[in-house]
Amino acid sequence: MEDKVFINGRSAEIERKWLIQLPDMSVMENMPGYECSAIEQIYLSDSDRIRRRDYGDRIVYYHTHKENINGISRFEEEREITRAEYMTLSKKRLPGARSINKRRHCFEYCGQIVEIDIYDFWSDTATMEIELKSEDQQVFIPDFIEVIKEVTGDKNYSNYGLATNY
Repeated sequence: MEDKVFINGRSAEIERKWLIQLPDMSVMENMPGYECSAIEQIYLSDSDRIRRRDYGDRIVYYHTHKENINGISRFEEEREITRAEYMTLSKKRLPGARSINKRRHCFEYCGQIVEIDIYDFWSDTATMEIELKSEDQQVFIPDFIEVIKEVTGDKNYSNYGLATNY
């Protein structure tokens, strides 16, 4: 579902992030391009993680390396790995970090890719990320989403921050 963006010839991720009230699932599930997956994410360092993504009919494993460019953009190198690699790497979990377990709901809204993550440790809030093609791209918040605050660049709401501080 993601479009690739390149900065200086390297794959980059440009996104903004918000803390939101838990949305109405029935509205979200009827959005164009809707898909849902269960994710387990384990940090190996502050810049490396592994992820198990269960789509229901298939499970995919990834190793990802990210480097911050600024609060909104990051270089990202991601590769698919085998289950065996995932199990081996999971033993190298960053000390003190816990696994992040969440359900990711993705859909399209006004030409943008929206990802809503519902975490197992929050009962009434979630996070929403909107993938951008440029840092100055206009953002359209879905009308059924109640934003609490923007948390783009706030390390407390990054998945790494949630794994190590929550």
